[in-house]
Amino acid sequence: MALFVQLLALALALALDPAATLAGPAKSPYQLVLQHSRLRGRQHGPNVCAVQKVIGTNKKYFTNCKQWYQRKICGKSTVISYECCPGYEKVPGEKGCPAALPLSNLYETLGVVGSTTTQLYTDRTEKLRPEMEGPGSFTIFAPSNEAWASLPAEVLDSLVSNVNIELLNALRYHMVGRRVLTDELKHGMTLTSMYQNSDIQIHHYPNGIVTVNCARLLKADHHATNGVVHLIDKVISTVTNNIQQIIEIEDTFETLRAAVAASGLNTMLEGNGQYTLLAPTNEAFEKIPSETLNRILGDPEALRDLLNNHILKSAMCAEAIVAGLSLETLEGTTLEVGCSGDMLTINGKAIISNKDILATNGVIHYIDELLIPDSDRLFHCIYLSSLSSLQEHISLDLTTPFLADGTPPIDAHTRNLLRNHIIKDQLASKYLYHGQTLETLGGKKLRVFVYRNSLCIENSCIAAHDKRGRYGTLFTMDRVLTPPMGTVMDVLKGDNRFSMLVAAIQSAGLTETLNREGVYTVFAPTNEAFRALPPRERSRLLGDAKELANILKYHVGDEILVSGGIGALVRLKSLQGDKLEVSLKNNVVSVNKEPVAEPDIMATNGVVHVITNVLQPPANRPQERGDELADSALEIFKQASAFSRVRSPVYQRLLERMKH
Repeated sequence: MALFVQLLALALALALDPAATLAGPAKSPYQLVLQHSRLRGRQHGPNVCAVQKVIGTNKKYFTNCKQWYQRKICGKSTVISYECCPGYEKVPGEKGCPAALPLSNLYETLGVVGSTTTQLYTDRTEKLRPEMEGPGSFTIFAPSNEAWASLPAEVLDSLVSNVNIELLNALRYHMVGRRVLTDELKHGMTLTSMYQNSDIQIHHYPNGIVTVNCARLLKADHHATNGVVHLIDKVISTVTNNIQQIIEIEDTFETLRAAVAASGLNTMLEGNGQYTLLAPTNEAFEKIPSETLNRILGDPEALRDLLNNHILKSAMCAEAIVAGLSLETLEGTTLEVGCSGDMLTINGKAIISNKDILATNGVIHYIDELLIPDSDRLFHCIYLSSLSSLQEHISLDLTTPFLADGTPPIDAHTRNLLRNHIIKDQLASKYLYHGQTLETLGGKKLRVFVYRNSLCIENSCIAAHDKRGRYGTLFTMDRVLTPPMGTVMDVLKGDNRFSMLVAAIQSAGLTETLNREGVYTVFAPTNEAFRALPPRERSRLLGDAKELANILKYHVGDEILVSGGIGALVRLKSLQGDKLEVSLKNNVVSVNKEPVAEPDIMATNGVVHVITNVLQPPANRPQERGDELADSALEIFKQASAFSRVRSPVYQRLLERMKH
């Protein structure tokens, strides 16, 4: 009986959702979006799909979860409508769309999906209608009525003036000689059309949009007795040229053509693959200062970097972009590709003047502005673009008139500061390693520290991705670098706040330790911290060299820990043996829950953090000392009682009190 109930439930599920399978392959992105639309529409009855319509247009989209909540397509507001899902129809008096559409032949199905213009043009040919109504298995990507109406008049005239050649060939190019459903439409695949076996390019994007020669599928998988109909939003045409061939025949790409030839990229652009070329027009090149353009065109490496920054790693049709996307170029940079209404944008700018020029190995979008990567910029250009950030740290007066070369005038102190922020070699942060030493133009040695979640150079940590210029790399740091100016002892002796600490270190015999090479983190108590100790305790501590050394060693960690490397909590082993708990919260460093007054004073053998209290090792803290004394007293009492054999009630009560 239980098995019968389970089989019945499964049968009902399959009946309610014909797309469901017992196991089957994973659903395609299109099927997932359609499934989400069905879920959003189910409150209106069976087989109802929620559809987003862009206000003021006829554009409709099956909705995914993100679009459902944002209610925007390409920045334009949408309204939700509820329609029958593909393959279903309404029944008068019943809720939703409970009935499956009756199957008919391809020709009749064209009218059902809203492609009556395709029906009309099929009638005008002598051969195609009998083929669509007869036996066989076909797929037709049928342009919508609006798609036919949007064709340029001269194109449409040339088709209808020669219906048995031009129009017939155009319609046959929209057909495939077998049944192809959306679950078979894979990204980057080609289908063989019924016109001279010409290829049709398919792209199936992660957001569920499917394109056919960059025309978007509007209604898919409408079954017919002799095939399947997919409604698309454009009339498609044959593709014969590769990207390189299009560059060679278009007058607007004269400069681009010369640049591609000089870079040696023409072989790639005429080979196999699926690329998106953001093709700069002649006008785009003319907007660049001639000096900059000539430098790039005369440098093969810079030229290749420039062109690679205009090539995306996959074919991206405009119809697939309904929101912002981060797409990687062959140069390795990331471009933000988005849309605003009908316009495509690159990095937020509407610079695409012509879109979806299809090639056999990808798609071309014309752009009227060059996308110059950092690798092609001179280093001082990157530096100038970062001056506003630099000004926040070192108080450059950017209102002062600039020098002839575009740089602001700076004094000797700032010049030295900047020279100590410039490393002699061009480096990439991914190749830096812990303990590495870097030499600055100012002659200073800087150390690299690698922590779990940060990469630091001395007291400053890298805050953003590298910007690699033509002759240099820019690291964005979270603070001004301070090169070490001496050993830990030199730092302490040179600061009047630490005169009592220096005297204590000398009394404890630790001067040599803090002067020699090493890696130390010193939590340095100020004079006020020592004066805050009770007078008797301070006198006792300073008079006992052994205990003083023990206390001071507890203030010294056995590795270098700058504030940028702390994270939430670090347990740092001290030279005394116990561990220090170092934490960072709201940009405040604390040690053993006590705030650090000033972090990151760099020394050649470590780092000094200023504190305003003297730290006590666990064994010296009052609570721990009290516990140890109590334990000792309890043990002595037990031993004494064992000798005296005392077992009185008074003894028992006293023993219990001591235990607690």
